[in-house]
Amino acid sequence: MKAGVYMSRSSRALVSLVATGALVLSLGTAAAAPAPPLPSDASALAKQLATSVTTDGTLRHLRALQRIADTHGGTRDTATPGYAASVEYVAGKLRDAGFLVDTPEFPYDEGVTEAAGLTVGSSKPAVAPALYTVNTPAGGLTAPLAVAPTDDASPGCEASDYANTPVKGSIVLVRRGSCVINQKQRVAAQLGAVGVLVAQYVDSTDLRASLGSPDGVTIPVGVVSRVDGDKLAGQAGTPATLELKARIDHRTAKNITAQTRTGRADNVVMATAHLDSVLAGPGINDDGSGTSALLETALRLGSTPKVNNAVRFAWWGGEERGLLGSSHYAASLSEDQALDVALMLDFDMIASPNAAYFVYDGDDSDHTGAGPGPQGSGHIEKTFTDYYKNLGIETEGYDFDGRSDYVGFTERGIPAGGPYSGAEGIKTDAQVKKWGGTVGKQFDPCYHQACDTLANINTKVLGQSLGAIALVIGNYATSTEPINGRSVRRMQTRIADTRGVVARQEVADQI
Repeated sequence: MKAGVYMSRSSRALVSLVATGALVLSLGTAAAAPAPPLPSDASALAKQLATSVTTDGTLRHLRALQRIADTHGGTRDTATPGYAASVEYVAGKLRDAGFLVDTPEFPYDEGVTEAAGLTVGSSKPAVAPALYTVNTPAGGLTAPLAVAPTDDASPGCEASDYANTPVKGSIVLVRRGSCVINQKQRVAAQLGAVGVLVAQYVDSTDLRASLGSPDGVTIPVGVVSRVDGDKLAGQAGTPATLELKARIDHRTAKNITAQTRTGRADNVVMATAHLDSVLAGPGINDDGSGTSALLETALRLGSTPKVNNAVRFAWWGGEERGLLGSSHYAASLSEDQALDVALMLDFDMIASPNAAYFVYDGDDSDHTGAGPGPQGSGHIEKTFTDYYKNLGIETEGYDFDGRSDYVGFTERGIPAGGPYSGAEGIKTDAQVKKWGGTVGKQFDPCYHQACDTLANINTKVLGQSLGAIALVIGNYATSTEPINGRSVRRMQTRIADTRGVVARQEVADQI
């Protein structure tokens, strides 16, 4: 991390320049949207920000991302020029608004396939090695095909998912989803499988997937398409030969961070989204929606707002490759720097066409999955659910399942939360009765596909999510006392700017 984006206690003399005079919210020139119903206890800043952000402004950023993808091979994947152009666009908008912008690098690994083949009976479906897979012996390995039940809610995530399935000594076919691929590999290996085939959950020719890291990977893992996975599911017990050989190239890419020049630098509100798409498409809902809503909010808030707590906006790369940019950033924070982060807000997929209204289950009130987030996550959940309640929308909790950028932060004990409109999950009849939409259809039928374009955006849900983002950021920029007990009773700020080196001295009565 470079200096000037966040500050440890030992370096708080180095801070951003604050304009002389009163600090005001930058509302821009676009017409404000009609005021949404807001919780009565929302802060004045939160109410002002929530009514100043516009869906039109957000859609303008989405159009820019679409055009970037269109002129760069239809993708904004981390390893492509489309991602580099996306970084330039977002960083440029922030710099024009007066933010001090940093683009710290993070390492990532690119898999290079040297051999890949699969034969099951007389069929030869396409297969690709998962990133960080163990290679098969030269010429491949042969074993019976075992098929994990496809009607299970968590396919291959637990040993119980394989009840009555002859896993030992087999190559196991399992559907992607519900948990990370490495977990599926670990479970299958523990049950005696000699290899794993993961079937994609969307109709795409993109067979790329990652195990996250080589840690704990003990058997070869290949990836097949959804269509081929469906065909193979009917061939349980058939001899299969799998050959995989791949190497790793080490590369780097950039995140973006931009912090307000005002507010406590030792009690930072982080608001984040991921900037990259999958290779198969432009990623306009996943996660152009979160990226654009966050950018709109940052520009409306401005770089020198009258806030008690600094707001650090971040756009991550490498999310689709295993949460790489956010995890590297969080792991790179010193203990003091991590303590300076009061909370982390994650905005990943907020405008799905057949939308759900999920909020991360910070307090584990649903008693499912991974358990609660760090202390304070429950309050973040409540702040979001209160907003939606005022819109007359009943939300559902969503488990911290390890599939988005909050992971690196919750592992450091930082409370996290955010809304989520759904991906490959199927909308139930009960959810249709609450939210509308189409029963039995994916929340986002274009998830991780080329059709995740502007036409895939639910503008109504985008506007609702945008209001939630602005309201919650404004509330916590005003006070994080319900999260960590920290408040500011009186703050005076004195600025000195000499030869581009900015120093701020704070005289404060703080808790």
